[in-house]
Amino acid sequence: MPPRKSSPNVSMNRPSNGTSSQRGADFDIQQELARLQEIIYESFHIPVSRWTIIDEDKVLEQIEFTGTKIPEAIQQALRVLEQEQEILANAEAYAQRIIQQAQQEAAEILDESGIIQQAQHEANQIRQQVQSECEALQAQTMAEIEQQRQVANGEMQQLYQKSLAEAQQIQEGADEYADAVLTRLEQELGEMLGVVRNGRQQLHNHSAQRQTNAPGKQIPAGKKKRS
Repeated sequence: MPPRKSSPNVSMNRPSNGTSSQRGADFDIQQELARLQEIIYESFHIPVSRWTIIDEDKVLEQIEFTGTKIPEAIQQALRVLEQEQEILANAEAYAQRIIQQAQQEAAEILDESGIIQQAQHEANQIRQQVQSECEALQAQTMAEIEQQRQVANGEMQQLYQKSLAEAQQIQEGADEYADAVLTRLEQELGEMLGVVRNGRQQLHNHSAQRQTNAPGKQIPAGKKKRS
């Protein structure tokens, strides 16, 4: 017969007998039954048989511990159940108070429904009146804006035409002024050109005279050679 396997839910670090107080504080019946199963699985198994040698003291101790703790666990569970029932009762009472308060407020609101309806009716009338006035004011404002836009466009067109005429006059005046300046400059350049030409002619005359009076040249008749 193959050896028995330990249960997968059994803790391998089972506390010793000296930690029974701590086990009592955190009692878990499933865990204690798993420990009992672990004691059996860890006992010596006689090969090729169905017999196992079990430590009777350990098994009895575990059974006794579990048996003494089960009533405490049941009492604790009952206390928890009583607390839950108390909490539910308190919650239900609180809910009832909230419902009663809401019903009272609803009754008061119903008593004041006539005033509220009248106020809503007046508010609707005021809103419609304000909306009508806003629409009329908007239409009037749009008409005034369109009129002002047309006036502004006319003024801008007149200003453009005036500016264009003034610019043309300025251009014509500038052309006339430039033509007068160029005419005067042409006259002055003509006079300067005449002066330049006269100067060059005089230079040519002086050069020709120096060549005529040079040594070895024949002195014209009627003129004496200077000593």
